[in-house]
Amino acid sequence: MKYEKAQNILPHDILELIQEYIDGGYLYIPRKSDSKKAWGENSGIKNSLKKRNKEIFNRYKQGMLVKELAAQFYLTEHSIRRIIRKEKQKV
Repeated sequence: MKYEKAQNILPHDILELIQEYIDGGYLYIPRKSDSKKAWGENSGIKNSLKKRNKEIFNRYKQGMLVKELAAQFYLTEHSIRRIIRKEKQKV
């Protein structure tokens, strides 16, 4: 999210009205509920993590140890076990 200058976007009368409530401060205007996006939709991180987790599970099924997976993917052993448990539930 980047900041926009209100004077470049809003009509002067609306800007003056807002200044009655917050003069010179920061104001967050949330998205409309119908235009909200789920976590990771914009960046693609959600899909990347799904792919990574599937790869971790496949390597585990092939016999790789949790400790090896943790080192290879730079995660804790606890995180690897959680990923494996969740991937098992999908099968």
